Amino acid sequence: MSGNQSFRLCARPGRSTPDVAIDCEPVPGAHLVTQRPGYEHHGIYVGNGRVVHYAGFGRSMHRGPIEETTLERFAAGREIRVRVHPTAMFTGQDAVRRVRSRLGEDHYRLLSNNCEHLCAWALFGENRSSQVEACLSHPGLACRVAIAMLKGWIEARGRGGLLAA
Repeated sequence: MSGNQSFRLCARPGRSTPDVAIDCEPVPGAHLVTQRPGYEHHGIYVGNGRVVHYAGFGRSMHRGPIEETTLERFAAGREIRVRVHPTAMFTGQDAVRRVRSRLGEDHYRLLSNNCEHLCAWALFGENRSSQVEACLSHPGLACRVAIAMLKGWIEARGRGGLLAA
């Protein structure tokens, strides 16, 4: 994905979420999402093939800080989608400045300060996570998510890898 390509979005037929697949470089400030075992991982595209995200427990059982990384490392071999927010308060370079202002922060909390909270704060000024809200409202869903995450962690360890962000 070179920096001079136009931003083209490909609609995903049949999806009820506002996510779209990308086939070239996203615009700065785009909310990126990748599927992980049991959950979605979130980041903000900052340009030049780079993403700011909360590393969380991404590479080990020790939490990691908010970091800037490559699209490839963020994706971890998975499809990247853009979550479209027509009513975002902060877009483009404003969202990039906001998310970069927190680089190095190391206060990850699964339920109150995770990668989705970071993106919601950068775009809306709100510390929210729809995934956490759904799990807290539906204990059965929370159990399924926990089981899927545990299975993913076990599979990654079996392949000699670490927990995927």
